[in-house]
Parts: sequence; structure tokens; C-alpha cells
Amino acid sequence: MGPVAQVRWLDERESRAWGGLQRMQMQLDAALNRQLSADSALSHSDYAVLVTLTARPDGRMRISELGQANGWEKSRTSHHLARMSGRGLIEKQACDSDRRGAFVVVTDHGRDVIADAAPGHVEIVRRLFVDRLTPDELVVIARVSETVLAALAEEPGPT
Repeated sequence: MGPVAQVRWLDERESRAWGGLQRMQMQLDAALNRQLSADSALSHSDYAVLVTLTARPDGRMRISELGQANGWEKSRTSHHLARMSGRGLIEKQACDSDRRGAFVVVTDHGRDVIADAAPGHVEIVRRLFVDRLTPDELVVIARVSETVLAALAEEPGPT
């Protein structure tokens, strides 16, 4: 085995920022999941799918595109959409121009469920996140998120 590469350990400031981000994300995810489950029987992942679909006028997109939008691997996307389909929230449709491709489409029931769930979800997001920060802090968080997401997009995918 060759020489050990010099590890660039996190200093106190970096460790505080990284650890705080991780704890915040885990606790926010847990709080959002609890709220959604209690109010609508949706998971945070269900909500993300329905928000993505209902943001489009036709309520549909390619399955692969939906998976990418949520940062999910192909198998997770497929399994999650199958569960949502079984609950009548979405349906899959064949793509006429590409026999291998398929679309996922929000159903009327899915639209009703997301419309009922959205007010409570937005309220908890405001209460736990948005209302706790200044407008300048929100701008910084948006900028930081965009920077990190761009770096992640540049990373090589699984081989």
C-alpha cells in the first residue's frame, strides 16, 4: 500500500458548520415527516413527488426525470412510484415516442391529497425554518444550496 494521503481534517469552524447542517437536516426531515404523516398520510418523499408533478401544467414527467429531480437512484424511484401508484396518487403511462420510456402522472386523487396537505406543510416549514431567519440569511442559504447542488451535479455518477 502506498503512502497515506494527507487528510484535510475539518477545523472547529468547519466541523461546527457541517455537523450543524447534518443535524438540522435530519431533524427537519423527521419533523416534516411527522407532520405530513399525521395530517395527510403522506411521507416527505410522497410530498416531494406530488409537488414536482403538480408544478407542471399537465401533471406529468418522465420517470427518470422525476428521479433525477428528487436525487433518487433508479431503483428507489421505481419502488417509491409503485407504492404511490398502489395508493392511487399517481399512475404510470407509456411513452408513445419511446417504448422504453414511461411517464408518471398525478391523479385527481393525488391532486386532492397534495392540496389538503400543502397548507399544514407550508406552515411547519415557515414555523421551523423561514420565520426563524432574516431575509439576508435566506438569500445566503439559497446561494449555498445552489453552490453545493452544482458541485454534486458535477460528481461522476455510479458506474
